[in-house]
Amino acid sequence: MPKQPASLTIPIRVLALLLGGLAMFGPFSIDTIFPAFPAIGAQFGADKLAMQQTISVYLVAYAAMSIVHGPLSDAIGRKRVILGGLIVFAIASAGCALAKDLPTLLAFRALQGLSSGVGLIVGRAVIRDVLHGDDAQRLMSQVSMIFGVAPALAPVIGGWILGVAHWPAIFWFLVAFSLVLLIATWRALPETHPPQARLPLAPKRLLRDYVAIVINPRFQRLSAAAAFNFAALWVYIASAPAFVLDILKLNERQFGWFFVPMISGMILGAFVSGRTAGKISGAKLVSIGFACSAVAMAMNLGYNLSTDAPHVPWAVLPMTLNAFGIALVFPIVTLAILDMYPRQRGSASSLQAFTGLVLNAAIAGILSPMISDHALWLIATAIAFLTIAFGFWRWEARVSRMRSGAAPTVPSETL
Repeated sequence: MPKQPASLTIPIRVLALLLGGLAMFGPFSIDTIFPAFPAIGAQFGADKLAMQQTISVYLVAYAAMSIVHGPLSDAIGRKRVILGGLIVFAIASAGCALAKDLPTLLAFRALQGLSSGVGLIVGRAVIRDVLHGDDAQRLMSQVSMIFGVAPALAPVIGGWILGVAHWPAIFWFLVAFSLVLLIATWRALPETHPPQARLPLAPKRLLRDYVAIVINPRFQRLSAAAAFNFAALWVYIASAPAFVLDILKLNERQFGWFFVPMISGMILGAFVSGRTAGKISGAKLVSIGFACSAVAMAMNLGYNLSTDAPHVPWAVLPMTLNAFGIALVFPIVTLAILDMYPRQRGSASSLQAFTGLVLNAAIAGILSPMISDHALWLIATAIAFLTIAFGFWRWEARVSRMRSGAAPTVPSETL
């Protein structure tokens, strides 16, 4: 458990729960509607490709606004930005519930995407505002454990809601969830970025700072490693409606067969990351994480080559190990990026999120509809993404050794 800083007025456990909840409403807005794809498509006359755009338009808007959330919080404070984002998200979710055609639904999905990044992006900056070194890694891992529950719960909740109501009720649930978070944030979250530490929101300076971060080769290597590593799992998440309903031949209430094993691995990995902070170097944890994901890919490929009809549980169990590996890698790489820019953590967090979101949007809107009909295409794509991610990490390791004669610089070794 991270040590309680004297300046922090909220218990660390409460802060972890709150930041985890704030990080959850983004994944909730993606995954809760997966079971409703057939119902929404039937009502609006939309095919699978058109329904996939409810994910991609959300992610494109999320990515576009992600470059603003962090700098805005650097300028006016973390709490104000989070509260504003929650208000907009609640309005957008209500608009989705009331939509009468697909264009209207897509417009309000875009508004959801513009607002939902505040919890995850600004939350990362809050962690580094209050904690350092191994304590920051522990809190980041705890938040990741809570955050990891969202993709598992969301489609299950969506399926339950569809069992008793029509699909708009899913969006009314998101309205209620965001209002609960709004009240909790307003009452419990302290402002962790005081006025004396804030940077003015000057467009020219912001653009100059962004350019400096983006052209930094180390930022490029680390952010690419994180983005492509998660993409190996995201390709399945983005293809979940086709994977669960068409390939595994399950029904709308059985998305848990896919999400629960996957997220169990992610939660376990986050737990191990937190428990080993300060005991195992960050570089070694990243190597272990990539090794776990590689074993998972080999298991998944072997199974899919041995059968023409994938079925549970064997088709989903390798994803548990892959998610475990990703959860070991992600906190280390994220904190390394944030530690590169101690006065611009919001901007660094935004740009890291933007990198991953652009890739995720392209996968959801372009790649997934092309490959989601075949299990072997999905696993081949996932293997390619993992290989690219590992290549960027090894590149960073090699550059780091050349620079200092040591392993890659990560939080557990530098702070």
